[in-house]
Amino acid sequence: MGQGSRPDPQISQSPSPPEESQVPWAIDMTTISGQTDGASTAMQASPPDDPSIWAHLRRGYRLTEVSNPRITHEIGRLQRSPNAFRALMARSEPYLHYILNEIEKAGLPAELALLPAIESGFQAHVYSPNGAAGLWQFMPATGSMLGLEQDWWFDKRRSVRESTRSAITYLSQLNKQFSGDWLLTLAAYNAGAGTVARAIAQANRRGDNPDFWSLDLPGETDRYIPRLLALATVVADPEAYGLDLPEIDNRPYFAPARTHGQIDLNIAAELADMPVEDLLALNAGHKRWASRPDGPHELLLPIDRVASFEQAVAALPATGRLRWQHHTIRAGDSLSRIARQYGVTVDAIARSNGLKDTRIRAGRDLLIPLSDSVTLADSGSIGHAKQRMHYRVRKGDSLYTIARRFQVSVADLKRWNRVGRYIQPGEKITVFIDPDA
Repeated sequence: MGQGSRPDPQISQSPSPPEESQVPWAIDMTTISGQTDGASTAMQASPPDDPSIWAHLRRGYRLTEVSNPRITHEIGRLQRSPNAFRALMARSEPYLHYILNEIEKAGLPAELALLPAIESGFQAHVYSPNGAAGLWQFMPATGSMLGLEQDWWFDKRRSVRESTRSAITYLSQLNKQFSGDWLLTLAAYNAGAGTVARAIAQANRRGDNPDFWSLDLPGETDRYIPRLLALATVVADPEAYGLDLPEIDNRPYFAPARTHGQIDLNIAAELADMPVEDLLALNAGHKRWASRPDGPHELLLPIDRVASFEQAVAALPATGRLRWQHHTIRAGDSLSRIARQYGVTVDAIARSNGLKDTRIRAGRDLLIPLSDSVTLADSGSIGHAKQRMHYRVRKGDSLYTIARRFQVSVADLKRWNRVGRYIQPGEKITVFIDPDA
């Protein structure tokens, strides 16, 4: 949120503001005008019995479609990078149902549920170079204004539930300020209300139409809204643009699970029988290797993991909740050398031992938090990992045609899904794709 504050929505590896040549967007036709005006044409095209999350989303479209070359341009960029589009939409799976339902409860247009795709690429843990954070990319001051506290242990701007509720509150406030015009609202969310108000005043002095498409706004804001509208247009009818949406169930993905106290996030992931990276994706507000000592003592987990996790954590002895190592300081030791030895950060050692500076004394003991290295979430840079998505087999599909579509090998498809030569329509298979391909 705010000019230059977010990672590129399609390329998860780069948190810097997107350049025109970097972002593989592409779309090709209509988008939305500022005023809410009933259901859009694209939404009405969705079959009423379609049970997918995408149909649920389309049925809530409330912004009026208009044609604009800027939207067409963004549609085209999406079309030129189908793998990046699939990876982006696959990353929405843990969050989209929750976000969409919160937006519906607030009475806002469903298209806003796609805004985290533009803000953060549906990556809850990222920080931008300017300090914005989370799915909705709140800057520190705006987050604090909306009650999103940030401390050493936890950053509510990266919490899925808290940040979504705050985003809805803020968007609603801005919409009232701009007399119900959603495009001006979104421009203000991106560039700031003052920037948009000044652009409107300038347009009025020139005698121009003070709508979004006519305003003199920062270049990022000029691209920001067409990208959202282009994405909404493609989601409305992906086949019309030669693109695919991942199979995502239209049901809640996560639920809170009680931890009964502070817990090492690596241990929590083991108890939940899930990769720690997946646990962190749902609990990105946690900035350290363990949950906050004074709570709240809960973690978000996939719904089917909650019961078994709560049973396992209740049986966990007090000594098994955190992983620590005692280190006796030797002559010549420094905090940086000790941190490198254990693969943790100097800051983690200092905080864990109540050190006010980096001075240490030989013969003293230090507590080393061994799971500090779990905190990849602070980096803001994701690396070149492949993205996992699910694909439902259609009539006429074969392993060969699916492999060709997603630019992977048949051998990999077999290995990822433990299948032989034959697959059946309706079967769901896992595909790992390179979003940059």
